[in-house]
Amino acid sequence: MTKYGRSPWIERFPKSRVPSYPRQRGRIETEVAIVGGGLTGCATAYALGAAGVNVVVLEADQIGRGAAGSGPGWIADDPGVSFAELTQLLGARPARRAWHAWHRAGLDFAALLRRLKIQCSLEPHGSVTVAMSAEQAVRLAREQKTRRDAGLDAPLLTARTLGPDVGLAAPAGIRVRDGATIDPYRAALGLAAAAVKRGARLFERSPAMRIRFGRRNVDVQTSVGTIRAARVVVATGWPTPLFKALRRHFWFRHTYLALTAPVPARIRQHLGRRDAVVRDSANPPHIVRWVGEDRLLITGADSESASDRQRSKVLVQRTGQLMYELSTLYPDISGIPAEYGWDGAYARTGDGLPYIGPHRNYPHHLFAFGDASHGATGGYLASRILLRHHLGELEPADEAFGFR
Repeated sequence: MTKYGRSPWIERFPKSRVPSYPRQRGRIETEVAIVGGGLTGCATAYALGAAGVNVVVLEADQIGRGAAGSGPGWIADDPGVSFAELTQLLGARPARRAWHAWHRAGLDFAALLRRLKIQCSLEPHGSVTVAMSAEQAVRLAREQKTRRDAGLDAPLLTARTLGPDVGLAAPAGIRVRDGATIDPYRAALGLAAAAVKRGARLFERSPAMRIRFGRRNVDVQTSVGTIRAARVVVATGWPTPLFKALRRHFWFRHTYLALTAPVPARIRQHLGRRDAVVRDSANPPHIVRWVGEDRLLITGADSESASDRQRSKVLVQRTGQLMYELSTLYPDISGIPAEYGWDGAYARTGDGLPYIGPHRNYPHHLFAFGDASHGATGGYLASRILLRHHLGELEPADEAFGFR
């Protein structure tokens, strides 16, 4: 029977090992206050702590149980938008810089998880973006040419190669060799623990009720306390009600995820080598990867965010849709049920890149909003850009991720 609305990453984590952090109370002074205890917030807390910055993290619920614990767990090599389209919107040089920054962040994030010895099922997996129709193949060939012209590695695969590799009857594909998969909830918890070791103070069930800024500092008020900081980092993924004026920059959407029951070995042998994350060229795309040895995870069927009243009904419908669409990609799995079906909220910007950094209307604020990549790389990239903003050591590529 399908378990709806429950992320398997969180569901399967032993309850006895779930860390507990206190509620924020009283008055605290710090250099940086971070609002949001997801993967981005925890990675930023670690980065700031490692740089010797005094930091406090406020999480409205529990660490890692929001968007971080609902993701597909993919350290992607790219931001999930067409490089050709990004070049048209931003220009060749900014697009290339953004692409290189994302690629480097993916490699560095995997290296950090290894260095910190965070047990989050980290496994190296490249990716293959496939075209499933002649029209998609034309667009993919144009994408490949644009990448190659910009000096990016983008080998084009033929149908003969794709069959054995990913088990799909697709006319063309682009392979990327770098990338990895993780358990995103365990990764967030591990980064939180590493941040604490670097001196960060974490508070759960402590939502920011109000943020006021003056000439030299900012006050973040919770229900029973206040944090005074030189700077506040808002790492909530999208503008909360405290920042209604910024909502016009974003489209608010949900993506849906379904994890299959175990796939029998006699079927698995027909599904390719299972060593790559597969993304098709649909709009919105589907992302398919293996979890463990015998389960398939599919992400997709994105839609505008439903009302709370309709959310459960939409989730059941979208889970069924995802399983049908998975069976059109891999007909051999028809009849295998979904073990889990859940959703994740996100915000999308006009060009598809997240907005990371300051906004002119909010002094002493840094934001990390609008990562629509459906991967974990953006959270780590945001932590590095936010650190550079705080230290005043920006890189040229950081400009591509600013508010526009």
